[in-house]
Amino acid sequence: MYIKSGAALAAALIASATVAATIQGQLGVRRTDLQRHDLSIANRETVQARIDIAPGATAPWHRHPGEEIIYVIEGALEYQLEGKSPATFRAGEVLFVPAGVAHKAHNPGTTNGAELATYVVEKGKPLVVPAPEVERR
Repeated sequence: MYIKSGAALAAALIASATVAATIQGQLGVRRTDLQRHDLSIANRETVQARIDIAPGATAPWHRHPGEEIIYVIEGALEYQLEGKSPATFRAGEVLFVPAGVAHKAHNPGTTNGAELATYVVEKGKPLVVPAPEVERR
């Protein structure tokens, strides 16, 4: 059982890293993982990352296996959550993305935009899952 669980965790981490690399591969989007810790809630962990988005760049539609709490630390970023109109948030403002809700972020400005993203997610699942089906709707 331990080996199967370890293999499943390794596969999930590789999938998560592959998706993250794909999103980071998009021109001008870079995620820097800052910390990751198990929570006192069973099967949950927290991940904190800095996301930098260059002027004109977009982090494409994606989902997370839990909640994302966003604090904009630099510039202005336009977020769109599935089923909602886009909204722009500036440095010092916050946004909450519910579990599983597809969303994207765009930097409409002429300077770098950055956020501190704190994820409270299911342990062992990929942190970022593309949601390209949202664009087709």
